[in-house]
Amino acid sequence: MFQTNPDLQCEQCDRSWGGNGGFSLRRVRIILYGQLHERVYFYLQPDFASSLSGSSSLNAGLLRDAYMDLGLDKASQFRVRIGQSKVPYGFENMQSSQNRLPLDRSDALNSALSNERDMGAFFYWAPTAVRKRFSSLVKDGLKGSGDYGVLGIGAFNGQTANRPELNNQRHVVARLTYPLVLGKQIIEPALQAYTGTYVVNRDQLSAGVKHRTDLSYADQRAAATLVLYPQPFGIQAEYNVGRGPEFNPATDSIETRRLHGGYILLNYRLQYRQQQLYPFLRLQYYEGGKKHERDARSYSVREAELGVEWQPFSSFELVTMYTLSSRRFEDFQKQNNRQRGGLLRLQAQINF
Repeated sequence: MFQTNPDLQCEQCDRSWGGNGGFSLRRVRIILYGQLHERVYFYLQPDFASSLSGSSSLNAGLLRDAYMDLGLDKASQFRVRIGQSKVPYGFENMQSSQNRLPLDRSDALNSALSNERDMGAFFYWAPTAVRKRFSSLVKDGLKGSGDYGVLGIGAFNGQTANRPELNNQRHVVARLTYPLVLGKQIIEPALQAYTGTYVVNRDQLSAGVKHRTDLSYADQRAAATLVLYPQPFGIQAEYNVGRGPEFNPATDSIETRRLHGGYILLNYRLQYRQQQLYPFLRLQYYEGGKKHERDARSYSVREAELGVEWQPFSSFELVTMYTLSSRRFEDFQKQNNRQRGGLLRLQAQINF
């Protein structure tokens, strides 16, 4: 609502951005999961509110997660995850929608992986006490990221979820994090990085854009995270640097270019009986490409978001958020394109 510029868009955000907003279903997911054996766990999550690339149809079914965890010991302190799942890169990328306060993930970190997922195999390790702490950070309403181990190491295709592998090389990723209890506060620092070779999809190329013959580009990133959980005041900050494919308007070509950016989120937790209220402010910045968009679209983002999440009870939440944005997003077909504006969004969500 109250959109000031219909040409202000964000392909990786929800579909209400842009000229035609209105009501929409953002996600409709029903999860199937189970402990088949003390060392074997499975998780299956389809989404029935997806939009397919190249189609004007909405609310199509698309696979989000399909993986199994194999415990290497009885307590599953050491475990291997095989299948399509989230790649352990970034705190906000790991958060589910019911734990994340802003309606969209930040461009800087989320540009690494469309839908945060890929096909691969990942090794996770965490002591039992820390695994319980990861779980309580979510259950207790502190907006945790879930249990992706203290240490995560893995290999994945690198083309992002639901897209075919286009070369014979794997991406590799590593993440180290630890939730520290300091008096009444919990602080979680983290470091993470990945490296690989990304192949730009020919279906995402404009006629006339210049590119490498094999469409292969270096895809490397490293990020740092610091989280102070809201008790009652919280801070969440992440920053990443790296290089990857990006459209260069000066040469009309896709090149390997440097990228950098991050965000800082300030939030507060108010509790009254069963109700919880989380006012928040996020500032974000990004300079770089988005490899999974047309011509590895070039971005320059400056954005401020002010909002509040209200939970009258645990199974329902309502988020109201106003965004002020300045975005340059350019590809071969759309150059010299910088848009500024603001918009108000409301999102109601049930969790079960």
